[in-house]
Amino acid sequence: MLPTPKKFTICAGTAEGASELNAFDNALLNAGIGNLNLLKVSSILPPGAEYAENLNIPPGTLTPTAYGSIVSEKPGELIAASVGIGFSENSFGVIMEYSGTCSAKEAEEQVIKMVEEAFKIRGLKLTRVMAKAVEHRVEKCGCAFAAVALWY
Repeated sequence: MLPTPKKFTICAGTAEGASELNAFDNALLNAGIGNLNLLKVSSILPPGAEYAENLNIPPGTLTPTAYGSIVSEKPGELIAASVGIGFSENSFGVIMEYSGTCSAKEAEEQVIKMVEEAFKIRGLKLTRVMAKAVEHRVEKCGCAFAAVALWY
């Protein structure tokens, strides 16, 4: 059984690349988590998890991460990605991810709505929301990426 993460950070980045995978990889590097092996997880923040501005995780480590990303090869297109975390008083939190052809502001607004709905459906009281969003104007092949990385 895997241990329950006790820390989290929120990050985002954008980049261009020679291919879709290179653009994605470069956006991860820009976000500060490009040398980790991301394990995509669904969207629950463990109870009591504490925010850390930076997590000191060794390169190559398997890292549970909830993320949204978008890659585009349409020059001039505006793309964005956002993550939002909803916090409750004495329970777990909920993480939502969004990406699309929109501005960072629109992506953040969408992810906050998603957090609010997730709390309503669960019958939890939402006490605060933390969100982060980025946008990128595509030159040739661009990526926008936003994530919540969880750690022990």
